[in-house]
Amino acid sequence: MNKSSSGVPPLEGTDKNNMQHQRPKISRRQFLARGAAAVVGAGLLTGGYSWLAEPRWLEVTRLELPLAGLPGAFAGLKVVHFSDTHLGFNKDASDITRLVSHIREADPDLICFTGDIVDSNPGDLTESVPVLAELKAPLGKYAILGNHDYKNTDKVTGLLKSAGFQVLRNESMLIKRGGAVMAITGLDDLLHGKPDPEAALQGVPPGTFTLLLMHEPDYADTAEDYPFHLQLSGHSHGGQIRLPVVGAPFTPYGALKYISGLYYTENKRMPVYVNRGFGETYMPFRLLCRPELTVLTLRQA
Repeated sequence: MNKSSSGVPPLEGTDKNNMQHQRPKISRRQFLARGAAAVVGAGLLTGGYSWLAEPRWLEVTRLELPLAGLPGAFAGLKVVHFSDTHLGFNKDASDITRLVSHIREADPDLICFTGDIVDSNPGDLTESVPVLAELKAPLGKYAILGNHDYKNTDKVTGLLKSAGFQVLRNESMLIKRGGAVMAITGLDDLLHGKPDPEAALQGVPPGTFTLLLMHEPDYADTAEDYPFHLQLSGHSHGGQIRLPVVGAPFTPYGALKYISGLYYTENKRMPVYVNRGFGETYMPFRLLCRPELTVLTLRQA
């Protein structure tokens, strides 16, 4: 009988090299336990990211937008659009300070806010008023109310005005540049107010290029029947949670059709831009749906 150098005979039919590389088998229970641990670990990592990281990872979207009817004097106009700060839920004055620094860096000609400055309590805006007041734009700062701003509209409106915003509720303002005129129109909230485009357009000369601020983006299918040239909206948060392939599994009423980014209405091809918002509501999470600040440069089509 052959013996190994250690004096112990090798096992019949077994290659010593294969024995050294053979992996130990695991039981079904061990396999399931390891799989569960992997799922839990991935969930914890994703949860931590969507809670602590992504809500504070602002995306600045820059877009050049060709528009029919835009007067030549307004070609190149830089509009900074932000929305849905939801102060008091997952955002406070320190977050607004960070946002304001990005807005100032964009060097806007015009600043537009499209609603939900607070999540619930109007007093949650108070601390941010001096920070928002630092924002400057040669053609002004305009704001509308969102559905979360309706617990005390007078107080919210007063605080926004203290921060230097012109709050538009079914009304328009005419702005001038280089001898040309355009209108900024703001409508009341669809869910808790009474949007009235006809009242809002009173005093706007026919043929005037008109920018509409409306909190709920789906209202665009109604707005296109009026002489608006561009609608800016928020409300959707982009879904706040987005899944690969599926997209946003849930968006609120008023943002079921137009959810995030640039769209055109079906009949008159009116452009609608939906900002994903700066804050969060109901859940302090964002996943694959970063908070957004939009910088639109208007061009003549």
